Amino acid sequence: MIGLPGSITACLFDLDGVLTGTAAQHRAAWKRTFDEFLRARDGDAFSPFTDADYASYVDGMPRADGVRTFLTSRGIELPEGSPDDGIGAATVNGIGNRKNQLVLKIIDEEGVTPYPGSVRYLEAAKAAGLRIGVVTSSANGAKVLDAADLTRFVEARIDGIVITERNLRGKPAPDSFLAGAEAFDVAPEYAAVFEDALAGVQAGKEGGFGYVVGVNRGHQAGELLAHGADVVVDDLAELLEDRK
Repeated sequence: MIGLPGSITACLFDLDGVLTGTAAQHRAAWKRTFDEFLRARDGDAFSPFTDADYASYVDGMPRADGVRTFLTSRGIELPEGSPDDGIGAATVNGIGNRKNQLVLKIIDEEGVTPYPGSVRYLEAAKAAGLRIGVVTSSANGAKVLDAADLTRFVEARIDGIVITERNLRGKPAPDSFLAGAEAFDVAPEYAAVFEDALAGVQAGKEGGFGYVVGVNRGHQAGELLAHGADVVVDDLAELLEDRK
């Protein structure tokens, strides 16, 4: 009834873009942050941050990794700085903190709306007795889950705070998903990963998970399959047998 192999006992969901529409809010915050930085740095030679940049260098990754990876793509190197750097600091952490300030402001102003199909799927997974965890690179996972009224479904949360505390490698490394499976004392082959980011799908594949569901929010079905998805859907409700 839920579109997964019978051996699966736990579901590990990415948050932004899979359960909630906050991926668009993150993308907007990244664009504003990088465009302001690049415009001030490059002047007339300014080349804006694009949706393709977001998908290739930032989506699904921990904040500092996203900053570092995107800047490297533009041939820019900055000092790391420290986690408490001010939002105007020309450091990896300073740029990351500016982005976080912006996305929190956007979330406060616009709120958080879960995808209706994702709520249906969570209800079905819970009714089927599957364990439900959220694995997100965002340090704001608890805030987003609460705002979307999804905390009631979640038994375990591996978020950006946990990733930093445990010194886990960010996606596309499988560490955070493996930590999610460990929270349920479940081997990876008995857990399913649900991801919209290419880096996250790759993490699920490399972690040896039993099933990887690619959620096609960004018109990249082929890329999701190429990165290791076992199936690609536009909405989680498509996995349910009863689609009425």
